[in-house]
Amino acid sequence: MASGFFAILDDISALMDDVATTAKVATRKTAGILGDDLAVNAEKATGFLASRELPVLWAITKGSFLNKVIIIPVALALNVFFPVAIKVILVLGGFYLAYEGVEKIIEFLFHRSKKGHEVVAESNENRSDAEKTKIKAAVTTDFILSIEIVIIGLGTVLEESLSIQILTVSVVALLATVGVYGIVALIVRMDDAGFKLIKRTQDTGWLAKVGHLLVNSLPIVIKCLGVIGTIALILVSGGIFVHNIDYLHHILGSWPSFLKEMAIGFVAGLIAVAILTVGKKMFFRG
Repeated sequence: MASGFFAILDDISALMDDVATTAKVATRKTAGILGDDLAVNAEKATGFLASRELPVLWAITKGSFLNKVIIIPVALALNVFFPVAIKVILVLGGFYLAYEGVEKIIEFLFHRSKKGHEVVAESNENRSDAEKTKIKAAVTTDFILSIEIVIIGLGTVLEESLSIQILTVSVVALLATVGVYGIVALIVRMDDAGFKLIKRTQDTGWLAKVGHLLVNSLPIVIKCLGVIGTIALILVSGGIFVHNIDYLHHILGSWPSFLKEMAIGFVAGLIAVAILTVGKKMFFRG
């Protein structure tokens, strides 16, 4: 009996070694999309009163965990029984990301005074509605990015056993959620950390200067993340189209991949915005 128990331990140890190796490869493969995920979600987790930033971020994080709990078994099942569906889901998700990115650009250029882009500080009811809307949008975007992360992670272990596939994709998904939202939490609390340093040092010494730097840097970081997040949405969508639609994969062959994916994502976003705008007008008119 003892020998059987130790044999099981050896099997588990070997499995964990294999998972550690495959997870390392999968994480490296998803590094690009994780960077985009960070930029997009950091931008979406800001714009609230300081006292609400962490509760809102926690709500988005829980939504992200739920997304991956849904996506992982569905992706594994589709990969076995209906693999073409994964491409269809990715392409539809690409249109959603492209729409979000281009819509942000259009709003910035033509609707800069539109309500909802400032920190909400009116009534508790308005703040609650704004938070729910932004959390829902963030979780939806996370869902699309999570599909991409899970599919890329799964693609690195297709030749492995089902147990290794499940564990590898789960580890990558967990690391993605904890890593991305952990960093986002640090970013959105930069100013609080700075204020505490200033108060603790009574605004004297080099630590106070660090505090002032953190406080003054946060608005710049948020603006930069907003721009990077918008670019990331369009770029990721373009990458989805290029890698999953053969025709788009071969056109503009002389262009750098970055510009090619950006251009395709932008055009797809314009198409999505036009279709949804016309659809909304027809719906409300009817």
